[in-house]
Amino acid sequence: MNITAVSKKYGISSDTLRYYERVGIIPPVTRDEKGYRDFSEYDLNWVYFAKVMRNAGISIEALIEYGTLFRQGREQSMAPRQEILLEQRKLLAERIAELQETLSYLDHKLAGNAEHLREFVKKLEKDREEDK
Repeated sequence: MNITAVSKKYGISSDTLRYYERVGIIPPVTRDEKGYRDFSEYDLNWVYFAKVMRNAGISIEALIEYGTLFRQGREQSMAPRQEILLEQRKLLAERIAELQETLSYLDHKLAGNAEHLREFVKKLEKDREEDK
């Protein structure tokens, strides 16, 4: 699959895909006989990994470190890669808790605004009745 198709499939710009490869977030992509990127299933799995991790807010630095460790050897780097993922999971869980708190506060404000609006309508109706 060429870079344009991958870009469309994952909603990631071609420039971003090239950047991810250049800095080591994804391993070097398979090339065809003309030297063009020809994303294999293996390459696509890495693109998906990078997309999901970035959507979760995982830093570029953490992903570069993860990719570097992976290329040093799957088995040898298992523990430090696990540590990276655990740390990033912790940070994500904290972020989700903060977002949940914000959402609850907004819900509270919206409910309060609805109550204020009902009170205002009652006052208007009362004032109209008194004017008759």
